[in-house]
Amino acid sequence: MAEVVLVDTEADAGALAAASIRALIARKPDAVLGLATGSTPLSVYAALAASLTADALDVSRVRGFALDEYVGLPAGHPESYRSVIMRDAVVPLGLNPENIQVPNGDLATLQTAGLDYEAAILAAGGVDVQILGIGRTGHVGFNEPGSSFASVTRIKTLAEKTRVDNARFFASPDDVPIHCMTQGLGTILRARHLILLAFGQEKADAIAAAVEGPVSSSKPGSVIQLHPHVTVIVDEAAAARLGNLDYYRYAWANKHAWQGI
Repeated sequence: MAEVVLVDTEADAGALAAASIRALIARKPDAVLGLATGSTPLSVYAALAASLTADALDVSRVRGFALDEYVGLPAGHPESYRSVIMRDAVVPLGLNPENIQVPNGDLATLQTAGLDYEAAILAAGGVDVQILGIGRTGHVGFNEPGSSFASVTRIKTLAEKTRVDNARFFASPDDVPIHCMTQGLGTILRARHLILLAFGQEKADAIAAAVEGPVSSSKPGSVIQLHPHVTVIVDEAAAARLGNLDYYRYAWANKHAWQGI
């Protein structure tokens, strides 16, 4: 069972996740972070940046792998996930850009990009902690419904609902790419710790399916039920459809502080 932690605000969620990531870096200076994009992880990056500013910690050896990348966006496009990761995480956290990798969405190299990315993750020793959001379709990364739980980094076709959700970042909905390169569900399962965050009522169904629903490729988020160390951090709205809320609150209230998340 995933650990479910209910928080009042996104800032509270960010602070909790950031404290865990900071502790990881303190004991493992070359930690490997799995970096997510979008609005969900912003509170984590903001809280970790504030922590590092208030109490400096050497992050020069920290490595990172982005979850996904659009296919076919020009190099340097402001909404490419390479640009987003640099803007939202690498620069605020003071990470070394040379240590951060993003899937290659170049049309010329798509045939080998997935295998190359998998090899790079394995060469780094695997991901220590993977930050995750979840889409309304239940997707994690860009693994849309129907994705294999054994899938690795590969090209995927984005669901129309996903493209609509991401259109707010582009000048026009037509500008949202149809294809992406994404870490597979099998890739994500290899990370040693998963931290999944979700906020707002529109994520309630996806969270309920991921945490308590049947394990099914129709609900890709349910893959977290197969992982031995998962922390789900949600606000009350996103947790509204969970059936075991009383137990989650009770377990968190009675957890030993030394256990962390």
